[in-house]
Amino acid sequence: MRPDALITFSDAVTYIHRQRLADLAFQHRLAMITPFRETTAAGGLISYGPSIPDTTHHSAVFIDRLLKGTKAGDVPIEQPTKFDLVINLKTAKALGLTIPQSLLLRADEVIH
Repeated sequence: MRPDALITFSDAVTYIHRQRLADLAFQHRLAMITPFRETTAAGGLISYGPSIPDTTHHSAVFIDRLLKGTKAGDVPIEQPTKFDLVINLKTAKALGLTIPQSLLLRADEVIH
Protein backbone atom coordinates (compact mmCIF):
# COMPACT_ATOMS: atom_id res chain seq x y z
CA MET A 1 0.00 0.00 0.00
CA ARG A 2 1.40 3.39 -1.03
CA PRO A 3 0.89 6.40 1.28
CA ASP A 4 -1.04 9.44 0.07
CA ALA A 5 0.36 11.94 2.52
CA LEU A 6 3.27 12.83 4.76
CA ILE A 7 2.75 14.43 8.15
CA THR A 8 5.76 15.96 9.86
CA PHE A 9 6.02 16.96 13.47
CA SER A 10 7.44 19.98 15.24
CA ASP A 11 11.13 19.35 15.81
CA ALA A 12 14.44 20.86 14.80
CA VAL A 13 15.38 18.10 12.35
CA THR A 14 12.24 18.44 10.22
CA TYR A 15 12.52 22.23 10.35
CA ILE A 16 16.16 22.24 9.24
CA HIS A 17 15.43 19.80 6.40
CA ARG A 18 12.10 21.37 5.39
CA GLN A 19 13.15 22.05 1.78
CA ARG A 20 14.45 18.53 1.27
CA LEU A 21 11.32 17.01 2.82
CA ALA A 22 9.04 19.22 0.70
CA ASP A 23 10.98 18.27 -2.44
CA LEU A 24 10.78 14.56 -1.64
CA ALA A 25 7.07 14.74 -0.84
CA PHE A 26 6.43 16.57 -4.11
CA GLN A 27 8.61 14.13 -6.08
CA HIS A 28 6.58 11.20 -4.70
CA ARG A 29 3.28 13.08 -5.11
CA LEU A 30 2.53 13.12 -1.39
CA ALA A 31 0.40 15.80 0.22
CA MET A 32 2.63 17.14 3.00
CA ILE A 33 1.12 18.55 6.18
CA THR A 34 3.40 20.24 8.66
CA PRO A 35 3.32 22.62 11.63
CA PHE A 36 5.73 25.05 9.93
CA ARG A 37 4.67 27.84 7.58
CA GLU A 38 8.17 27.80 6.09
CA THR A 39 7.76 24.18 4.96
CA THR A 40 4.53 25.05 3.18
CA ALA A 41 6.31 27.96 1.50
CA ALA A 42 9.02 25.47 0.43
CA GLY A 43 6.40 23.33 -1.34
CA GLY A 44 4.42 21.51 1.34
CA LEU A 45 0.64 21.47 0.98
CA ILE A 46 -0.69 22.72 4.32
CA SER A 47 0.74 23.88 7.60
CA TYR A 48 -1.06 24.44 10.86
CA GLY A 49 0.95 25.29 13.91
CA PRO A 50 1.97 27.93 16.41
CA SER A 51 2.77 31.35 14.98
CA ILE A 52 6.57 31.61 15.09
CA PRO A 53 6.57 35.45 15.20
CA ASP A 54 4.07 35.38 18.07
CA THR A 55 6.07 32.74 19.93
CA THR A 56 9.29 34.69 19.38
CA HIS A 57 7.66 37.83 20.78
CA HIS A 58 6.57 35.97 23.91
CA SER A 59 10.08 34.54 24.31
CA ALA A 60 11.46 38.07 24.30
CA VAL A 61 9.06 39.02 27.11
CA PHE A 62 10.27 36.07 29.21
CA ILE A 63 13.92 36.87 28.55
CA ASP A 64 13.28 40.46 29.58
CA ARG A 65 11.79 39.27 32.88
CA LEU A 66 14.78 37.01 33.55
CA LEU A 67 17.26 39.77 32.77
CA LYS A 68 15.42 42.03 35.20
CA GLY A 69 15.95 39.49 37.98
CA THR A 70 12.86 37.27 37.96
CA LYS A 71 13.77 33.73 39.01
CA ALA A 72 13.36 31.17 36.23
CA GLY A 73 11.01 29.14 38.45
CA ASP A 74 8.73 32.18 38.77
CA VAL A 75 8.29 32.62 35.01
CA PRO A 76 5.08 30.83 33.99
CA ILE A 77 5.00 28.19 31.28
CA GLU A 78 2.59 29.20 28.55
CA GLN A 79 1.06 27.34 25.65
CA PRO A 80 0.92 29.03 22.24
CA THR A 81 -2.28 30.98 21.73
CA LYS A 82 -1.99 31.95 18.06
CA PHE A 83 -1.90 29.28 15.36
CA ASP A 84 -1.46 29.87 11.63
CA LEU A 85 -3.11 27.92 8.82
CA VAL A 86 -1.18 28.23 5.53
CA ILE A 87 -2.22 26.57 2.26
CA ASN A 88 -0.06 26.22 -0.84
CA LEU A 89 -2.44 26.29 -3.83
CA LYS A 90 0.44 25.87 -6.25
CA THR A 91 1.27 22.52 -4.67
CA ALA A 92 -2.40 21.52 -4.48
CA LYS A 93 -2.80 22.16 -8.21
CA ALA A 94 0.36 20.20 -9.05
CA LEU A 95 -0.94 17.26 -6.98
CA GLY A 96 -4.38 17.47 -8.60
CA LEU A 97 -6.08 18.38 -5.34
CA THR A 98 -8.94 20.80 -4.82
CA ILE A 99 -8.92 22.71 -1.54
CA PRO A 100 -12.47 23.48 -0.33
CA GLN A 101 -13.38 27.15 -0.39
CA SER A 102 -14.42 26.95 3.26
CA LEU A 103 -10.86 25.95 4.21
CA LEU A 104 -9.33 28.64 2.01
CA LEU A 105 -11.46 31.27 3.73
CA ARG A 106 -10.15 30.16 7.14
CA ALA A 107 -6.50 30.24 6.08
CA ASP A 108 -4.23 32.92 7.50
CA GLU A 109 -2.21 32.78 4.28
CA VAL A 110 -2.73 31.24 0.84
CA ILE A 111 0.34 30.76 -1.36
CA HIS A 112 -0.53 31.07 -5.05
